[in-house]
Amino acid sequence: MADPKGFLKHGREVAERRPVEERVHDWDEVYPGGMGRALLPIITTQAGRCMDCGIPFCHQGCPLGNIIPEWNDLVWRDDWEGAIERLHATNNFPEFTGRLCPAPCETACVLGIPGDTYGGPVTIKNVEVTIIDKAWESGFVRPQPPEWLSGRTVAVVGSGPAGLAAAQQLTRAGHTVAVYERADKIGGLLRYGIPEFKMEKKHLDRRLDQMRREGTVFRAGVSVGDELTAESLRDRYDAVVLAMGATAPRDLPITGRELGGIHQAMDFLPQSNRASLGEPVEGQVLATGKDVVIIGGGDTGADCLGTATRQGARSITQLEILPEPPSDRPEGQPWPTYPMTFRVSSAHEEAGDRVYSVSTQEFLGDESDNVRALRLVEVAFADGRFEEVEGTEREIPAQLVLFAMGFLGPEKPGLVEQLGVDLDERGNIARDASYMTSVPGVFVAGDAGRGQSLIVWAIAEGRAAASAVDQYLTGSTTLPYPVRPTDRPLVV
Repeated sequence: MADPKGFLKHGREVAERRPVEERVHDWDEVYPGGMGRALLPIITTQAGRCMDCGIPFCHQGCPLGNIIPEWNDLVWRDDWEGAIERLHATNNFPEFTGRLCPAPCETACVLGIPGDTYGGPVTIKNVEVTIIDKAWESGFVRPQPPEWLSGRTVAVVGSGPAGLAAAQQLTRAGHTVAVYERADKIGGLLRYGIPEFKMEKKHLDRRLDQMRREGTVFRAGVSVGDELTAESLRDRYDAVVLAMGATAPRDLPITGRELGGIHQAMDFLPQSNRASLGEPVEGQVLATGKDVVIIGGGDTGADCLGTATRQGARSITQLEILPEPPSDRPEGQPWPTYPMTFRVSSAHEEAGDRVYSVSTQEFLGDESDNVRALRLVEVAFADGRFEEVEGTEREIPAQLVLFAMGFLGPEKPGLVEQLGVDLDERGNIARDASYMTSVPGVFVAGDAGRGQSLIVWAIAEGRAAASAVDQYLTGSTTLPYPVRPTDRPLVV
């Protein structure tokens, strides 16, 4: 245990973000000097609040199985090299999760039990990102090339968190691994879906450099299923890991959908990310000077909000069909489950209005066939369905509409259809207990098999699938297997 009285002496404390009036004029991370550095003055005290519980429920909240009490204790003792060793034992990329994960481990912390008087849960996510940022600065993160090569080859399709985790584990196990990415640079949505103000791409690039030094080969700009067919891929490699995510977006096919100015979030965000990194973007969709409406209240919607703010939108409205969540944990979502509560991201601090319990009925156009407004109606949830509330129809102006309503699974044309893999009832790629699809030697990890989920589940599945592939190729494995394909977050 760290400080035996830490949870009694100190309350929960997080780092202050840069002033809104400063940060909305640049694309840098919202914390001064970076998140890890901003937390350094307070993080030892925060780590010392960990009680090292006899049954650490934070483990239940984290599918990676992070050994949280151990690295909290090491941080409190100022043993940063020991802390990153414990953190890397379960998580390949803590710089990603420490910035992007919603931290279900924290809502499972014993100090977060409702009614507790000890100041709220340990700031686990903040401790995590401070450990890895300090480790990079101190030279504690080094390449770990394999001691010997197995002679077996593996193709990983997709370079998001699941694909990168599987690739790094398999490379370190001695296999020759090539990661294929259809975009022009490696990283998947980590690169082009996550705005720079949430995670600067230098964190991704230095991890990719480590992986290259370990022996992983990256092939960007290759659309597998197009110029490289599924048959060619299987002939070339001993095993294939599908980790291309769930990228088929949910649409809203209502009257006026064909109007100009209506776009999917994943058409808008990658363009902005490229532009913020100084890359040329032809025909970029911009929010500058426009009334922007974002349909969807999740993290992707918040990313669109922060991006539209920095582009100089005139107004921004974020719509959500669900009611506004409560500020405290609902009775039907008891500790240690992950509750649906009202959360304020950095983007919500900056601008925009959030409107709940509304449904879009129609898009209205102007004389140039571009969207000019949305017609909304309030809804109420009754008898298992949403019902319109009579007399609540209204219009709100919009010259740019962004869909951030989630995804329906992996894209089917191309690779998935060529492989002929079975799909489950939700349209995801079906897999057995060892992450193998219906096609021998072809495995699937991350959102392509699980459906849209959190980054910690993607990394956990990538690690587990790597263990299964290693077992398939060699007959045995020492790689960790943190989650089964059927595991799900704890719910009531």
